[in-house]
Amino acid sequence: MILATWNINSVRLRLPLVEKFCLEHKPDVLCLQETKCRDAEFPSSDFRRLGYEHLAINGQKGYHGVCIASRLPIEKTVARPFCGMGDSRHVAVTLGAAAGFENPVTIHNFYVPAGGDEPDVAINPKFVHKLAFLDEMASWMKADGVADGLSAVVGDLNIAPLETDVWNHKALLKIVSHTPIEVEKLAAVAAAGPWTDAVRLRVDPAVKLFSWWSYRSADWSNADKGRRLDHIWTSRDLAKNVVGVEVVRAARGWERPSDHVPVLATFNFDV
Repeated sequence: MILATWNINSVRLRLPLVEKFCLEHKPDVLCLQETKCRDAEFPSSDFRRLGYEHLAINGQKGYHGVCIASRLPIEKTVARPFCGMGDSRHVAVTLGAAAGFENPVTIHNFYVPAGGDEPDVAINPKFVHKLAFLDEMASWMKADGVADGLSAVVGDLNIAPLETDVWNHKALLKIVSHTPIEVEKLAAVAAAGPWTDAVRLRVDPAVKLFSWWSYRSADWSNADKGRRLDHIWTSRDLAKNVVGVEVVRAARGWERPSDHVPVLATFNFDV
C-alpha cells in the first residue's frame, strides 16, 4: 500500500496537480489538507475518474478541510472536532477485509492549526489555539488508545520537530513551527501513541529534509529555506511494514503549486 499526504492549498484550484501526482505516483490512499471547500463542492467525480472511488471528506467553506481519497474500500469513517472551534481539521478511515487486510488499518488525517506569526500566547490567540489543539490530540490519543493495532497519523502537523527539519535551527527558534514549546507538545503527541516517525525511520535524522517552502521566496529551490511540516507516523505494530518513503520535492516547482509537497510511505503487509 502506498499512502500519501499533501497540503494541497485548495483542491479545486490545484486539481490538475492532484491528477499529475496520482498518475505519476499512484498512491492507494491520498490524504489531503486545506481542501478549502464544503463537502458538496468537493470534486468527487474527478477523483473517481482517477480511480479513487472511496472518499471521506470533512470540509468547510473557504478554509481548512481534509479528505481521504482511497482506491481501497473504506469500512468506517470518523471526523472528530477539536477545541470546540467547528473547524474541519480531522478525518479518519478504517480499511478492513474488503480492502484486503487481515487486520484493519486505521488512518488519521490531520491539519494542525498554523498558529499565526507571533509565538506569544499573551498576544496571539492563534498560537493559543495551536497549543491547545496539540494538548487535546495527546490527551485523546492516550485515553482512546488511538495507536493500538495498525494505525497511522498523517498530515500537515505544522511543526518541524528536528534541527534537520528546518533550514536553520538557530534562526527559526523564535519562528512559529519550530519553537521549543511547539516541538515539546508535538513530542507529547508522538509519545501518547506512541507513534513512530515513518519518514525518519527510513531517512537518517542527520539529513536535512523539507516538505514546505514559502511562497515569499521567488527562488525557493536555490535558497532552500524549507521546513518539514508534513508527516507520516505509524503505530508500533505498523512501523515494521514501512519499506520506503519519499518526499516529492519536484512538486514545489510545478505550475501554480502548493507551498507544500506530497510525502509518501510504502507499506509491505507480507512481512
